[in-house]
Amino acid sequence: MMKSDKVALVTASGKKRIGWHVANALAERGYALAIHYYHSASDANDTVAMFAQKGVHAFAYQADLTNEQEVHSLVANVLERFGRLDVLVNCAGVWESRTLEETTASDVRRHFDANALSSFLCGQQAGLAMVKQAEGGCIVNIGDWADVRPYQNYVAYFMSKGAVHSLTRCLAVELARRNPRVRVNCILPGPVQLPPEMSAEERREVINATLAKREGSPNNIAQAVLMLVDNDYIYGACLTVDGGRTIYAPE
Repeated sequence: MMKSDKVALVTASGKKRIGWHVANALAERGYALAIHYYHSASDANDTVAMFAQKGVHAFAYQADLTNEQEVHSLVANVLERFGRLDVLVNCAGVWESRTLEETTASDVRRHFDANALSSFLCGQQAGLAMVKQAEGGCIVNIGDWADVRPYQNYVAYFMSKGAVHSLTRCLAVELARRNPRVRVNCILPGPVQLPPEMSAEERREVINATLAKREGSPNNIAQAVLMLVDNDYIYGACLTVDGGRTIYAPE
């Protein structure tokens, strides 16, 4: 199999959402790419073809990231094809609205599985592979700014994203104690890709709740990923990329 100098696995990068933009930024830095998808095979294949046209070595991998054996196979297959793994970015997750009265145990379990368990399984397997590499590696998780100031109707989501923050610190300690050149950090996005179904009024409210007074871009997250990959003295940090929304309390 073809070997590359630098290899990145980006979960949920088949569709043109945050993971796609992160993968694109890493490709521009010379990384070969493992493109992960769950259901969107057609989008993932289109993404791989797009990168191939740019001369980027990319390959698509399907996996249910809540399934331990599938994650084991995913990381093993990436290592077999590329020969190493330097960067993991955990972009997969779910974000569903439910009132407190409507939220069920099933809702909570689904969010924990998709947001926290998947990040743990990928981070565990990729991290232990990075530990064996002299150069180590870098893992970046995706949390959420509002864990510290939650808004209504997303209790299952925020519980699961709060666990990602704890997971980041735990993995940072566990992996760096095995190899100091393995680092784990987390990004806490704000409104960088608002859902298309959001009403114009809701969109205005979200934008006005930022200091930037504008919606961010997935590229803001990709830039933060590159910074955390580049800076080799950051361990266990949770970086807000939210236009100032965390610290701003509008009237």
